Amino acid sequence: MGSMHSAQRRALLLIDGNALVHRAFHALPPLTTSKTGEMVNAVYGFANTLLKVVNTYKPSHWAVAFDYPAPTFRHRAYEQYKSQRPPTPEELKSQIARVHQLVDVLGIPAFETEGYEADDILGTLALQARDMAMDTMILTG
Repeated sequence: MGSMHSAQRRALLLIDGNALVHRAFHALPPLTTSKTGEMVNAVYGFANTLLKVVNTYKPSHWAVAFDYPAPTFRHRAYEQYKSQRPPTPEELKSQIARVHQLVDVLGIPAFETEGYEADDILGTLALQARDMAMDTMILTG
């Protein structure tokens, strides 16, 4: 898990990457870059929220979890799992890829595991942090 240098206490910030991206995408008006016309409202919202939370709570460590883009064990166990959910719009898919790039540039450890959702990963990381006597915060939509 990544470490931030300015904190005195051991606190872990866990970020639900997909939930935060989706929330920003639906909450913010369409925003494009002037050079390419690429949609960036979800990337902007993700970054803005992340930086506000980090500046407010000053965690010593942080990590982000993303949903793996394949069926999970829940889909295999229950065919109708999320079947009512509309497909992800293309302009959101491209922004999810940009958020992955942003997380990488910021040096935030990213977790993504085939067969599991971000929620599952966050729960596992939170339990590991508890076992290490760390305070844990989860940032989600």
